[in-house]
Amino acid sequence: MNISREQVQGYARSNVAVYMQQVYLWMTCALGVTAIAALFTASNPAIIQALFANTISMVLMVVAIFGLSMYITARMHTLSSGTATGLFLLYSALMGVFLGPVLLVYTGSSVAQAFIVTAGTFGGMSVYGMVTKRDLSGMGSFMIMGLWGIILASLVNMFIGNSAVDLTISVLGVIIFTGLTAWDTQKLRMMGMSAPVDDAVAMRRGALLGALTLYLDFINMFLMMLRLFGNRE
Repeated sequence: MNISREQVQGYARSNVAVYMQQVYLWMTCALGVTAIAALFTASNPAIIQALFANTISMVLMVVAIFGLSMYITARMHTLSSGTATGLFLLYSALMGVFLGPVLLVYTGSSVAQAFIVTAGTFGGMSVYGMVTKRDLSGMGSFMIMGLWGIILASLVNMFIGNSAVDLTISVLGVIIFTGLTAWDTQKLRMMGMSAPVDDAVAMRRGALLGALTLYLDFINMFLMMLRLFGNRE
């Protein structure tokens, strides 16, 4: 039986729709878990005291977050569906615990405003990444270089403490993660064209990896927005 080009394109569009729906669903779940964990941490001084009162505890928390992220990314395709989901949600919870003190540094209205602006910006750029026919890989590579630049600048500024450098990092950070959102969405759309919709386990793994990518874009954009526009308590 011959399959027309239109049928092939229709199957691809169907795959993309199913895949991206799963990606956005798991990303939303992760953000919800992070928000709950952050609020719980911020409302419990004992937890903040235990985790952030000394350098060792804070370093261990950072290592746990980065280590779990790397493990999930590297081993996702070998994990069972349940384990992959559990680790993804655990990572979201740890991120929320780590971000809990942020809610105490900035006013509640600043946090809410930063979240709304981030959600709007993220949504707009993600839609752009879905519908644009322009190849964003060149822009994405440039944004990755910029990301490494602001990471290095942030590390240096930890010792310098220059407010002008901090402002520059925040502005560039918003621009970089805005661009990365569009690029990552386009990459996920391309992946979705060949998504194994008939294989539930493989589909869940792919969706979780995609959700982790966009989740990190959202969280980092939110933090940069908060640093740029937030009012401290």
